[in-house]
Amino acid sequence: MDGATGRNTTTVERSSADTLLRVLAEAGIDYLFVNGGTDFPPIVEAYCRAEAEGWDVPKPIVVPHENTAVAMAHGVYLATGRMQAVMVHVNVGTANAINAVLDASREQIPILLMAGRSPYSEKGRHGTRTRYIHWAQEMYDQAGMIREAVKWDYELHLPEQMSDVVSRALEVAQSGPKGPVYLTLPRDVLAGTDTRAETGRAIAPVEPAPADPAKVAKVARMIAEAERPVIVTANAGRDAEAFDLLSDIAETHALPVTSYHQRFTSIASNHPFEAGHDPMPWVKQADLVLVLDCDVPWVPAIAEPPESAKIVHVGEDPIFSRYPMRSFRADVTLATTPALFLKALRAELGAASPAAQARREGIVSRIAADKARLAAAAEDEAVMTPELISRVIGEVAGPEAVIVNEYPLRVEHCARNRPGTYFGLSPAGGLGWGFGAALGIKLAAPERDVICTMGDGAYIFTNPTASHWVAQAQGLPVLMVIFNNALHGAVRNSTNAMYPDGYSARSKGRMLADLSPSVEFESMAGAKGRGFRVSDPAELRPVLHQALDAVRGGEQALVNILCDY
Repeated sequence: MDGATGRNTTTVERSSADTLLRVLAEAGIDYLFVNGGTDFPPIVEAYCRAEAEGWDVPKPIVVPHENTAVAMAHGVYLATGRMQAVMVHVNVGTANAINAVLDASREQIPILLMAGRSPYSEKGRHGTRTRYIHWAQEMYDQAGMIREAVKWDYELHLPEQMSDVVSRALEVAQSGPKGPVYLTLPRDVLAGTDTRAETGRAIAPVEPAPADPAKVAKVARMIAEAERPVIVTANAGRDAEAFDLLSDIAETHALPVTSYHQRFTSIASNHPFEAGHDPMPWVKQADLVLVLDCDVPWVPAIAEPPESAKIVHVGEDPIFSRYPMRSFRADVTLATTPALFLKALRAELGAASPAAQARREGIVSRIAADKARLAAAAEDEAVMTPELISRVIGEVAGPEAVIVNEYPLRVEHCARNRPGTYFGLSPAGGLGWGFGAALGIKLAAPERDVICTMGDGAYIFTNPTASHWVAQAQGLPVLMVIFNNALHGAVRNSTNAMYPDGYSARSKGRMLADLSPSVEFESMAGAKGRGFRVSDPAELRPVLHQALDAVRGGEQALVNILCDY
């Protein structure tokens, strides 16, 4: 019996929570990542009923920190392209999740984030307020704290509304540009009887529009006539088809491709027209800049294209309309996916133009010379530098491994030649993403080697206890590699850039950035994991091999690399 209502809780009626799990499963949601609280009893009961009655429902994954839970959902999507769901505890759980939701939002990752809410009723209803905390945790506008980070938010008002509400959430999240959505679930409504006979039918999301033929033809003419073109991207490689198309077009038409703050592998490291990760030297000399799904193609305070240059922006949201301020000029703007645009562009371009033939040798030579200079920076194996660590990680990992990077990896020194083998932190910069994303990728693709590279500061943000526990509980052996310089590098670097001759420079920029004394991070992998500490460059390669062997044997591993940079 329910003490508050006297109601028999062993009813055979279907609750709104029952409907929720069934609708999620029917929509193709594989996992529900949860960190529960007093709002979760209807969800717990629904899962137990589903197990007893044999319903198909998403697999529940308990994750004892919300930042990690959302990052895991993010990681599963990166590995599979399938949207996932997360449920957290009322307002406080939402607050913990916001950091990771900001990452998903700026990276256009669809996630259904749900949160409980204090029951509406104070007595007289099943699921009513029965705990002291139910009054203090109620807010006037719980969704207000997260509204700017999501595409849509709503609160469930009626139990029988559940199917339609979830279908709407999934429709919005998966319509391009994709992104997270937020749904609040008051406990007494979640426990209420769903009087509808069926769970409803999924609503197909809006598919991306094809590229405008007239604009594609115009861009093709620009490329054919250009002498100094450059393509700047960050995200084109989220689609393997776009990776293949971009590789082909760059080779055929002699187009250098730079990946600025790379988040996906858009072109292979060994491609002759892969022009590195700093677009500024190319942009300031260009007569044509093709911005391919990139939010910041250059930094105006550092370098800009000449006034005479033509600028083209392409992407599902090519103007990044959710950014409050973004004033990069454009002569042509196309709202479509990189894959759809590139497919149309390749057909329009045809054979290489005389201008492409004329510039080919010079571009290939310039890129080769730039790469030779970069390689020299990682050749010295007597000093533990980020460049050396990055090169060795790439060599040890092999071509099929997935590398998840939260800042420190020097991707220009870590060869990635296949799509889906590299994922970088969202431009939102919400730290603590990498470990959770790596766990999500490993969950979805257990056969893959997954390596997560992080700075020591970023690792602290991952809530290591929660993340390592999930790795152990779910059997997700990933390799964590920490570039440990006992420093928040972003703070130091930004300060030194603004005040190169200031007082802060006298302390080498360590003010408010110093993380010493350094923690013995290798001890945090736990009794079921393997921890390694490396300070001698001669030990780097054998230790990484040993750690990766441990991961392949089913153990999680952490390598703490001491490096002063």
